[in-house]
Amino acid sequence: MTQETPQTPQTPPETQADDDGRNERHRSRMVRKKALIDDKIAQAQRDCGVIVITTGNGKGKSSSGFGMVVRAMGHGMKTGVVQFIKGAIPTGEEKFLRRFPEACDFHVMGEGYTWETQDRSRDIAKAEAAWDEARRMLRDPSFGLVLFDELNIALKLGYLDVNTVIADLQARPDMQHVVITGRGAPQALIDAADTVTDMTPVKHAFAQGIRAQAGVEM
Repeated sequence: MTQETPQTPQTPPETQADDDGRNERHRSRMVRKKALIDDKIAQAQRDCGVIVITTGNGKGKSSSGFGMVVRAMGHGMKTGVVQFIKGAIPTGEEKFLRRFPEACDFHVMGEGYTWETQDRSRDIAKAEAAWDEARRMLRDPSFGLVLFDELNIALKLGYLDVNTVIADLQARPDMQHVVITGRGAPQALIDAADTVTDMTPVKHAFAQGIRAQAGVEM
């Protein structure tokens, strides 16, 4: 006597009525959502320069900042970049943006990561020189957007005075946007910013023994 194979219960096909009901519920939710978003848009009518911070331990902080530089250039804005800490390894962003010197004023002011330089006094001097360059941009209304890459690290390590930095940021032209990247953004700077994103790491190739790849990390 042969044993019959148990049959897997079949899920009844969705009826047209079920599909119509789902579509109507979706439409109703989107109508309510549109009303809420339209109301928020109607209330947000002020134009001004904003301070944007990307911080946290996850990957993508500088990449986000450079994306905003390219976006601003696409709108015909003059941009500026000052890189703190970094400098020992040429990056793809630097190589690309230096092709457009009239649209992007690019300055690499660091000499490499602190565990490589191993000279705090020299690192402080480089950070101060970089902030002099940043301050020049902050006083020039022709710059529509400026990126201060890894400034957060210089502040976290005490290479620059956070109150001086905030005062310079707040004295900039009304319509100038500032993007600041780096781990460990100090709370005072976060409080002074308009938009802050904390990058959270979930998984990184480096932990699997994969070294930094051109076009991805540099």
